[in-house]
Formats: sequence, C-alpha cells, structure tokens
Amino acid sequence: MPNLRSATRVAVPSLTIVLVAGAIALVRARLRRYTIAEHSMQPALHAGDWVLARRVTCPVMRGDIVVFEHPGRPRFELVKRVVGLPGELVTIAAGEVTTNGQAVDTWAMGPTLPDGTRRLGPDEVFVLGDNRAFSSGDSRALGPVPVEDIGWAIWCRYRPFPLRRIR
Repeated sequence: MPNLRSATRVAVPSLTIVLVAGAIALVRARLRRYTIAEHSMQPALHAGDWVLARRVTCPVMRGDIVVFEHPGRPRFELVKRVVGLPGELVTIAAGEVTTNGQAVDTWAMGPTLPDGTRRLGPDEVFVLGDNRAFSSGDSRALGPVPVEDIGWAIWCRYRPFPLRRIR
C-alpha cells in the first residue's frame, strides 16, 4: 500500500493545481478588468474607477455600458452607453436624443450636439458617452457600432469601494 499513498500525495495537489488553473482561465474568459481613463462616462463612471466587464453573450440592451475597439485605432478600446438599437431611427434635436420619436436618454450630462438623424441597420447600435461635452469617440463621430464589435459590457465598479453594479 505504500505506493498508493505516495501516488495519492502527488495526485491530490496536482489535481488541485489543475482545477484552480482551470477556474482562473474560465473566469478570465468571462470577465475582464478595466480602468476608466477619461471623464466621458460621468456621472456613471469617473476617471480612475476600476470596473469589471462581462463577455457579451446575448443581445445588448438600451442603457448597457459596452466596450468596443475604436475602428481607427487597433487595440484602443472605448467605453460608451447603448442608446439606439438595431433598426431604430435615432434623432438628435435641440440637445435631446430620441429613438423612433420616444425620448430615451435619461443618462445625459449636458445637451447632445450636433443635431442629426440616423437610421440604424439590422446589426448596428448607436452609442454615446454620458458626459456629452467630453465624449468624442462615440456614434456622433464614429458612426454606428456593429453589434459584432461589442465584446464586453460593464458589469460593476469595484474601486473606489463599495462595490456597485453599473446600469
């Protein structure tokens, strides 16, 4: 029986290491950490906030704060809020945002400029920063974001404390 005991002493720690490594890999595939670098998402997120994002596995909803790669700067990710959904008519007029004629923009800090109208395609969303005066990398400048380009949605802020779910 001494061989069985020594095999067990080696197998249990090895199995534990494999299980822990597998759990870490699974979490890293489903969650990602970000540090907010600018003021474009105030008041929801502030520069210096640490947030966790979950991998997007279902359709995004209006109000979701999403992460996507800047179309002109590879590996540069932007954090913005989804305001318009696929197929909707997004209108910016007199500082207000509407989709299909309904006011939807309860998150805005300041007026939304410039005026304009955009019909979204079946696979596009319209994103804006909450702090409109400081938000330049959103759909007003970059155009609609293809849904397939949205990889992550902000789930919660974990620093500064306390932990707070973002919506």
